[in-house]
Amino acid sequence: MAKPTKYASLICTICTILALIGIVAGIMSHNPLFTIFFLLPAAIYEVYRTEGESTRASSIILLLVLIAEIFLLVFNVNFNIAEYLGSTEKTIGGYLVPLGDIKIVGPTVMAILSLILFLRTYGAFTKWLAVVIFVTAFAIIYTIDPVIFKDLFKYAVQQGVDSL
Repeated sequence: MAKPTKYASLICTICTILALIGIVAGIMSHNPLFTIFFLLPAAIYEVYRTEGESTRASSIILLLVLIAEIFLLVFNVNFNIAEYLGSTEKTIGGYLVPLGDIKIVGPTVMAILSLILFLRTYGAFTKWLAVVIFVTAFAIIYTIDPVIFKDLFKYAVQQGVDSL
């Protein structure tokens, strides 16, 4: 059953503004936790709005990854997934994800899940939230490590060019 849309525009607007505040605060303070905390309302509302089986699962996993990212940053967990798996990249949801520090992999997975949500959902509000989450995920990566952001951005552009 379709979710009510009476206040959806207002809620999505508020979530967008909060995410933008989080992006600015995170970048200015060099603290990705600001960005993550201000993204939480959008991720939670995305879970509420999604209805399809795959989109619902994607939004729930996205929220769980966001929460896990909070713990990783608060407790300063340093773990290189590439060394553990013996590979520098892994396919997740049909998309090739570069592996490295677990704190960077989380937002990368979030960006991929938001892309999946954008492509697989029909609702305008879920698409809106997916874009907000996608952009904010890259801001989180930039705040954690601008050098890795540059590398991931080049990697994403190359993947896009290769897919054309």
